[in-house]
Order: sequence, then structure tokens, then C-alpha cells
Amino acid sequence: MRKFSRLILPVLVAGSLALPPAILAQPRGPERATSRPQQPSATAKPDATAVGRSATTSRSRTPVPGSNQAATPPLAIFAPTETSAATTRVSRWVIDTNDNGSLPFIIIDKKAATVFVYDAKGKPIGETPALLGITDGDDSTPGVGSKTLAELGPAEKTTPAGRFVARIGPASTGQKVLWVDYDTSVALHAVVTGNKKERRLERLLSPTTSDNRITYGCINVPAHFYAQSVQPIFEKTGGIVYVLPDKKALETVFPSLRGSRIAMQRVSF
Repeated sequence: MRKFSRLILPVLVAGSLALPPAILAQPRGPERATSRPQQPSATAKPDATAVGRSATTSRSRTPVPGSNQAATPPLAIFAPTETSAATTRVSRWVIDTNDNGSLPFIIIDKKAATVFVYDAKGKPIGETPALLGITDGDDSTPGVGSKTLAELGPAEKTTPAGRFVARIGPASTGQKVLWVDYDTSVALHAVVTGNKKERRLERLLSPTTSDNRITYGCINVPAHFYAQSVQPIFEKTGGIVYVLPDKKALETVFPSLRGSRIAMQRVSF
């Protein structure tokens, strides 16, 4: 079961992203977007609103190797998650091979509904429960990034697996998000709370991962976590995001794992 300290809801509510109902008729991009962002460039960041795109495993929380609990914000403290074999394997591979190119990186364990943040040298910065695409799946439907929220079918609301070059960019609402996959309008950002019926804050607090699938494909995290452990780390240089698969083998999603020295440590899904 997910064992973490009680999160103070006002902290999340104050910093969370609330979207008006009209967003359902807008191009996606925060949850998915109120206007389609411009293509990111080396000198200009994307302008859009990326916010929101069902695992059933439970999770216990034990310290992550090398993590520093003192760095966790005192207003909303989560006990560390028991790191999955897949997350451990990918993090070691990234560090051993410098696959992150000396950039900060994030591992999103969809089965555990958890986001792990690391600095450029592979030192754990923090972790948090997360909300993900409502449908299990490791691929995005072609053309999904150009659709409005109202046009999305259930099978299209997935959080794609893979390795992504990510960058912070402002949303049309003024909120800044971490663009994970620009072409499919997938971003990591503060939790969206506009639709009260979705109970997103409660889902982040629940003791299991069975209710963490609710978004249109984006990755929602607590507002304080995004503000303290994501945005300032990725603001200047961007970074790499590794989204672990729901169904595919790790080697299929990350082919370079096959040739790594830890390739013998196979993980089954």
C-alpha cells in the first residue's frame, strides 16, 4: 500500500492548475492545452498549456538508495517509495552509460504511478505520486496531438512510454509545464483541479495506484513538487524523461538496455 504522510491539500490547491470547461473544445496541450504551442526551438520555448492525459498495483514506501529526505519540502512530505526493479535498472543504465548526456532526468514508473527526479549526475532529487493517462498503453495514436480534448476517445488517453528530450515551456494560461512529447501534447505539470468530479487531489493521496489513471495523457504531480523539484531543475537546460512501459518489455522501449552491462538483470512485465 502507498504509505506516505498526509499531504496538506491547501498547498496543492493554491498551486494547482484549474482549467475552465471551455478547454474541452480547445487543442490539447495543460490537459492538453488551451491553444496549440509554437514548435520549441533552441532559443524559444513552446507556448501552450499542457496538462493532463490505470495501474492497479499497490506500493509500499521505503527509502530510495542515495536519496536525501531532508531535501523534501516540509509542507508536504512523502515517505520514499519502494523503487521497482525496472526503475532501478533504468536509472543504473542511464548513469552507467551517461545516456542522459549530463542533463537532469526523470523516470516515470507508470505501474507504480510515481515520478523520480535526478540531477545531471544521477543523484536522486525527489519523488512523488503522479496521475497518468486514463488508459493503459505505451503508444500514442497518430495525430492525437492535434485533436481537442472532446475529440479524444478512451483508447487515445494514454501516457506514451519511451525516452523523451524534455523542456520547460509556458502554457497559454501562463503556467509553465515540462513538455515531455511535444508532438502528442504530453507534458508533466502541476495537478489539474478544474473538474471537481475527477477528484485529482484525492487520487494523489489515496493509498493505492488503482485510481491514478485519470488524465488525458499528461503527467500530473503535486504543485509544490513541480515548483520545487521539477521546474527549477529543468528550467535552464531541459533534460531527459524516461517513461517506463505498461505492457511492453523494457528492451523494446529502451533498446540500448540490451547491450548494457546490467542487461542480465531482466525485468518482466
